[in-house]
Amino acid sequence: MPGHATHEPWRRFQHLEKAYFETGDLGFPVYRAFGGLFGMCICNDRRWPETYRVMGLQGVEMVLLGYNTPVHNPPAPEHDNLSNFHNQLVMQAGAYQNGTWVVGVAKAGCEEGVDQIGNSIIVAPSGEIVASCTTLGDELAIARCDLDLGRSYKQSVFNFARHREPQAYGLIVERKGVVEPQP
Repeated sequence: MPGHATHEPWRRFQHLEKAYFETGDLGFPVYRAFGGLFGMCICNDRRWPETYRVMGLQGVEMVLLGYNTPVHNPPAPEHDNLSNFHNQLVMQAGAYQNGTWVVGVAKAGCEEGVDQIGNSIIVAPSGEIVASCTTLGDELAIARCDLDLGRSYKQSVFNFARHREPQAYGLIVERKGVVEPQP
C-alpha cells in the first residue's frame, strides 16, 4: 500500500492511505459477467505484474481498475515527468503479457490543491492503447472491446499451459524470507 501512516509536514499534501486502510489479501479473483471473465484491482495494484498474472492464469478477458494518482511525487520528484509514461507502461505490459483488455479509469483535475494525472486508458490485448484521455480535465475514453481478441495471444505467445511450468512461479507464489542475490 502506498503512502504513509502519520502526518509528514514536509509534504505539500498528505497521502495517508496507511492510516485509514489495511493491506488486503483476497487475491485477484475473476468474475463471469457481461459475457466474459472480468477482474478488478485498484490504484497501486496496477504497478505489479503479479496482479495481472494471477488474473491471467484464471483466463481473465478484461481487467478493470481505478486509480487516484498525484502528478507530484514528493519522495521522488525526479519521477514526476514520467508519471503518465509509467502509468501507461504497466497497464500496456499487463494487457499484452496476459492477452487481456485493461481499462484504467483515473481521477483527473485538481483535488484540494493536488493535481491528479488523469490519463485514463483502454488497452487492447495486443498492448496497444485504443482510447485515452490526454488532459488533466474531465474526459471520457470509449472503445469497442471484443473480448475474443485476447484468445490468439492466450493460445500462442502467452499459452501458459504450454510455455510456462508452474514451478517457474515458485518465488511469486511461495511466501519465503528474503532471497539473497546469486553472484
